[in-house]
Amino acid sequence: MPTWLKVVLIVGGLLLVLLVAAVAGLVYVAQKYGPALVEAGKHSMDEGRAYGRGTDEEGCVNEAVSRHGRAEGLTTVIHTNLFLRACLDASRPTPHFCDAVPQRTEFMKGARWQLDECKRRGLSQESQCGQLFQQVQQYCDQVGRTGSKRGTLASPEDEADEETDAEDSEPPEPPPPPAPPRSK
Repeated sequence: MPTWLKVVLIVGGLLLVLLVAAVAGLVYVAQKYGPALVEAGKHSMDEGRAYGRGTDEEGCVNEAVSRHGRAEGLTTVIHTNLFLRACLDASRPTPHFCDAVPQRTEFMKGARWQLDECKRRGLSQESQCGQLFQQVQQYCDQVGRTGSKRGTLASPEDEADEETDAEDSEPPEPPPPPAPPRSK
């Protein structure tokens, strides 16, 4: 067997062992810490919904900025993002809230806006604060910049309220008929 083939087989074998070890490590970490992280994320979203029911969109951003300023570590930043999104979905509209917010597809304008908002609100760029304002961009794109909250993420309580409201409104249009089968 040529020497180059032996080297390729040894390197390939080592890479395979490293890949298996990495997958095993990820599985271990997911099993050990995953449920706690998921539960903490749900708690952050529940907290955001509860806070949002008592404030408007701008109040949600102000509270998230305050929390973000106290955040220590990436996990806390993620929980603050979850809080903000759930809060925005449950909050009352703020007039002209989305007017100056660039769409998510406006990458350069969006990045500049995020940096400007971080600076304006006293947060450092190194603190991942742009992620907060990405949530605002996603939210504004989802509500269609009209102030209508139709189509936002809803909690089970919100869905129950919508079902009650639906009883008073007209029934939805039926879905379109299925496409005819293609012949082979």
